[in-house]
Amino acid sequence: MLSEAYDQDRLDKRELILGNLFNSMPTYFLHLPTVFFITAPLIKGAAIIYVVLTFSAAVFRTTVILIVGRFLLSEKPDDADLGDAVKHEKADWRAALTKTWKRFRKKMKKIVVITVPIYIAIYVLSKFGMFGAVKRIMTEHVGFLSWLDPQSIGIVVFHVAAEFTAGLAAAGALLDAGSLGYRDIILALLVGNVLSSPMRAVRHQFPYYAGIFSPKLAFELIFYSQVFRTGSIILVGVIYYYLTL
Repeated sequence: MLSEAYDQDRLDKRELILGNLFNSMPTYFLHLPTVFFITAPLIKGAAIIYVVLTFSAAVFRTTVILIVGRFLLSEKPDDADLGDAVKHEKADWRAALTKTWKRFRKKMKKIVVITVPIYIAIYVLSKFGMFGAVKRIMTEHVGFLSWLDPQSIGIVVFHVAAEFTAGLAAAGALLDAGSLGYRDIILALLVGNVLSSPMRAVRHQFPYYAGIFSPKLAFELIFYSQVFRTGSIILVGVIYYYLTL
């Protein structure tokens, strides 16, 4: 919807960026059940705190977008004053299906030409170990995390080097062994979340976005989204760190 409105000049670039950023809250609720029901069996009560913190970050992002949008975006005129810019056409089923098929062909062509080659390229790079090398570099240079409990570094490493569930499994094992408490586990998961975001964006988000927007615009939207998302998680993490000292 955002792409179509932007292509039809019903949204300018500023509105497109803010609209995409505003989608972080619906996206969060989309993944919330999966996140909670994966974390709860592994880290027990810490799952509630972790979900509350990430939810707070999503609420913060939404609030900031509403405030920024209030000051940056100008009021739009009514549809009646837009002339040919917006047309309300009454169409029968045949016309609606024809229009849908035309748009579907346009989107599918873009997916075949752009999205599929990007997925193939990322798969090839992954098979040749590029992402593994980047992960090793990230996990080998964790000196800046000296403020974390040394045992929780393993959670961060698994979170970055593998997937979210691997970090959770490590956290659950340390929790069951009594090696770490809720605070250390939550902080480690938040750090892992922040450090793994760029890699996840390149591997999963970019091919998807590039099939909807132009590659350049897709990169811009992902960049703003990731900076905003990681910034909000860092903020709630810092607040949690000092509140629980």
